[in-house]
Amino acid sequence: MDPNMETRVNASLQQLPTTQQESTEAVSRLDIEAQRLADESSLYDYFAATGIRVDRVEPGLVVSSFKVPPRLTDRAGNFANGAIANLVDIVAHSPIYVVGQPANVSVDISISYLSTAKVHDELEITSKRLGQRGRYTGILVCLRNKATGEIIAEGRHSMFLSKVVPKL
Repeated sequence: MDPNMETRVNASLQQLPTTQQESTEAVSRLDIEAQRLADESSLYDYFAATGIRVDRVEPGLVVSSFKVPPRLTDRAGNFANGAIANLVDIVAHSPIYVVGQPANVSVDISISYLSTAKVHDELEITSKRLGQRGRYTGILVCLRNKATGEIIAEGRHSMFLSKVVPKL
């Protein structure tokens, strides 16, 4: 492991609570302004999506930028696969989201991991509506390294527009 990375990891580990009580106290001190996405937002989505910058919006298309933060990397300093999957899930809703309309429900998601992105790499995220049949919609999400043009991951997401707003 890179000595600088090891130093940062050790410093981070020292900051983590070690007991259940310390953990509970740390969570109670969190002060995160809620970001409204549809009717509800979550700490999880806020944690994963903070830093996305929308660059272009057209009907059925949203192009955004995202710099890979250290919090979403694995031990090797690569953008973690789980974080990529979560990001694909979050941004897939953007080209079909309509304020006041019932929430879209994920039906299926598949992701091809083609390359890796490192911490601080800037990515271009394209989320495009492929088509719609009735209340069923297909979305394609592509994460591309802005500097190299290399595709990091490509996800296909199928969604169904529910008739009612779910109460979770």
